[in-house]
Amino acid sequence: MDYLRLIGSNRDFAKLWAAQIVSLLGDWFSTIVIAALIVSYTEDTGYQGVAVSGFLIARLIPPLLMRPLAGVLADRFDRKRLLIASDLLRALAVLGLLFTTQGPEYLPLIYVFVVIQFLISSIFEPARNAIMPSLLYRHQLVAGNTLSSISWSAMLAIGAICGGLVAEAFGTQIALLIDSLTFVLSAALVITITVPETPRSDLEAEAREERDTSERTFLDGLRYLRRHPETAAALFVKGGQSITPSDALLIIYGTQVFVLGNDGVTSMAILWAAFGFGAILGPLITNRFSDGSVRILRRLIGAGFVMMTVGWLFWGWAPSLALLSLAVVVRAMGGSVNWTYSSVIIQQIVPDAYLGRMFSLDFAVFEMVQSIGIVVIGLLIDAAGQDSIQTIVYGAALASIAPLLIWTRLVFWLEKRERPSVSSAPELAAGG
Repeated sequence: MDYLRLIGSNRDFAKLWAAQIVSLLGDWFSTIVIAALIVSYTEDTGYQGVAVSGFLIARLIPPLLMRPLAGVLADRFDRKRLLIASDLLRALAVLGLLFTTQGPEYLPLIYVFVVIQFLISSIFEPARNAIMPSLLYRHQLVAGNTLSSISWSAMLAIGAICGGLVAEAFGTQIALLIDSLTFVLSAALVITITVPETPRSDLEAEAREERDTSERTFLDGLRYLRRHPETAAALFVKGGQSITPSDALLIIYGTQVFVLGNDGVTSMAILWAAFGFGAILGPLITNRFSDGSVRILRRLIGAGFVMMTVGWLFWGWAPSLALLSLAVVVRAMGGSVNWTYSSVIIQQIVPDAYLGRMFSLDFAVFEMVQSIGIVVIGLLIDAAGQDSIQTIVYGAALASIAPLLIWTRLVFWLEKRERPSVSSAPELAAGG
């Protein structure tokens, strides 16, 4: 009910949320379709793993290189205008993908247009996250970010299923056309948003001072991060959980292990839908144990890391598509919890003038670690073959323990550092 109340009482946030929904719906339409297209183009070539990993890397590396500029743009210029321009340019980029559906000889063009689309997206996401505290009051941040996160997850589930069904019934080109139109609709919704001059979130006095003195440069953002280890810790979360990426394994399992539909489109849709359902479920469950404070959110992130490890172990054991889907749900629950709460922490403790750069750095860490993980998994899949894919999954489970241990240590150190000192109490008593 808190989520419905928030949407009903805050029309500007509701419009931003609606814009996110329609653009994400189209995104997952095209993701499923393009992945299946790449697999079909590289059938019997011996490099399907690398081809799929290349598609995922094309979504990550260009935005990573763009992040320093994207963060500065989000802090220097009107964020609403950045969102509108990004949506319209992405609509054009997706239309370009229509030219890649004619045959395997157009495979390189897929990567070109995906790179263009996600270069533009690298500006959109920091601006969207940075604009949220301007539209939400401080006590609404957890609910707003949870709604944003579960909407991403719901559109993943719905878009994956719809993308598979539309591709089966009407073909790849219709799915790509729908994706392009969703960006146009998203821009139309953002145009109607009114952004207050002063952010609604109630930030600390120190934060206001730093907001007023910010130089709005990338190096200034790095200096801010060095002065605030609690922010640096929050930026560890998304990257830490990304050392064990699931995307490439989802595609390989859907197209090579448990195959349903043409080129595995149906089984991929089921697995992506399971991922989306888990990502919805995670924050909805853990919010029951949250009071919105940074201290509790940090501890719930620890629980998220545990869920990810358990999900990987169950994934490796799963003997059927149904049980694999359940494992994917658990894995996604942990990742969604961590993504949602790390974003809330950043929005609570970072001044408005630095939010664009901090979220840009946050995504950059995520993309860098995710890219390395995807390349490693892709090479392992091609080198070891399908018979060893279970071993790769168990390796991911083992690797996922590392960020859990690091985060546990970070939380202990931060809580000790932030604990009020009581050493001066005896001296005060003696002086009295």
